[in-house]
Amino acid sequence: MSIERARAYLQQYGIEDRIRELPTSSATVALAAQALGCAPQRIAKTLSFLVEEKAILIVTAGDMKIDNSKYKKQFGTKAKMLSPDQVTELIGHAVGGVCPFGVKEGVRVYLDESLKRFETVFPACGSGNSAIELTIPGLEKYSGFESWIDVCKLMEV
Repeated sequence: MSIERARAYLQQYGIEDRIRELPTSSATVALAAQALGCAPQRIAKTLSFLVEEKAILIVTAGDMKIDNSKYKKQFGTKAKMLSPDQVTELIGHAVGGVCPFGVKEGVRVYLDESLKRFETVFPACGSGNSAIELTIPGLEKYSGFESWIDVCKLMEV
């Protein structure tokens, strides 16, 4: 199970016991915010893309979406999201539980600037009903991120 992969990864930092397994689904930003009792923007959603035939993850605030022009400027290519099957195969987590913890070897993780406006955020932990609350420095430390990037824009409601 993917949550076990995330739990094993976080165990090296001694924080695996902070993973919250929720009684209801947290597979979308809206469901996660409802299950956790927090604002949707504080959900740290993890998006999966292909860049030069390699999988990357971008962790962004729940109220953001990819800005295609910013993405192309950052990565030199058009944004190409992974299919659900590719996500499982290349990342090691299934859609709804994708997170930067315990991903497959070679997957690069980026954090979007939109997260910096919060003291704490809630990324998933490998399943469609899990999350962990982390400070931004904690997210940096535990995600093994490559760099901060600015590739998102606010979603229109």
